[in-house]
Amino acid sequence: MASSRDSVVSICKGIAIILMVIGHAEAPELITNFIYTFHMPLFFMAAGYFFSRRYLAQPWLFISKRIRGLYLPFLKWSLIFLILHNLWFHLGILNEEYGNWTGGVTHPYTLKSAMTRIVLILTSMSGYNEFMAGAFWFFRGLLVASIVFMLLYKLLDSRTRLHPTAAVTLICIGMLLFLWLRTSFAIKITTIPNGGWRECWGIFFFGAGVLFRTYKDYIRPHWAISLCYAAFLCYAATRHFSGMNNGCKLPDLITLPLTGLAGFLLVHHLSTLISNRDTLLRRWLVFIGDNTLYIFVFHIISFKAVSLLKIWWYDLPFGHIGCHMVIHYNHTDIFWVIYSIAGVSLPLLGLTACRWLKHRLSRPSLPLPTPTSGV
Repeated sequence: MASSRDSVVSICKGIAIILMVIGHAEAPELITNFIYTFHMPLFFMAAGYFFSRRYLAQPWLFISKRIRGLYLPFLKWSLIFLILHNLWFHLGILNEEYGNWTGGVTHPYTLKSAMTRIVLILTSMSGYNEFMAGAFWFFRGLLVASIVFMLLYKLLDSRTRLHPTAAVTLICIGMLLFLWLRTSFAIKITTIPNGGWRECWGIFFFGAGVLFRTYKDYIRPHWAISLCYAAFLCYAATRHFSGMNNGCKLPDLITLPLTGLAGFLLVHHLSTLISNRDTLLRRWLVFIGDNTLYIFVFHIISFKAVSLLKIWWYDLPFGHIGCHMVIHYNHTDIFWVIYSIAGVSLPLLGLTACRWLKHRLSRPSLPLPTPTSGV
């Protein structure tokens, strides 16, 4: 279990991953609009919360930790999913008839396309199986955002006399200015897939997380203020404010920082209240928050179990199981709730089972008693 020092942030991450799964489960539009205005900024701010200035003197330590925690898991699971891609076609889990809500479909990999994707996975953290690993962009986004933030922070700290708060604030403002240039003049970072839109926002919110940790003792949460945050996010949902997607609109430069910060402060307040009492809810959310990796990796494949149920319920053709991320038939039902429960619980049940099995197999066997000879 997370220590009392970081259990609040673990709970924040637990809430954030649950919201992500609900959004991917295609909940009713107002709910998904509400979620997408802040749930990804929440992850980046939670990561920035744990950044320490000591990494400025040990940059390779920070970079190596980021590589071990983000690049290597991405590499491992992307290659595994790539290997399984054509098998999923053979089993019917993927097919060329049904796709996502925009109509896109996927196809079996040829040797050439598979090798191309391997190169992209290794060199640019792209090329992964979009239909089974649709959330994997986050690995690249957080890796790039955190390392670039650290390098910019180190540069400002070593070349200027700026106060640490001023340096971090300058980085955040610089990212907003760059995003304005990118939006106004269609500038893209060609070395990063999708032009670096999400990564630049990631740097901004990572820095915001650093600032929050510095001044969190001066921020006095109150239920009335949190209600104002919630009301603002509900308004944002009705107005279709953008989240950290691949859009490039000037209004996003104003609305996304506001919704991202409001969402983080709201969830952090709720997490603090939950963390103050040792309840089942607290332990459950801490466990989820400490194991978000497995939900990121496996929630889409877990949706397929619910898709089988929906196919049986509505007597649909089996090919509907290939829909991404969920079956789009009849959006008025409550299958999104079942999808959400399965997307969170099945990866954690699998993780728990694997840990239990590993523990049983690693237990040393008891030595057989040595027989004693009679007198």
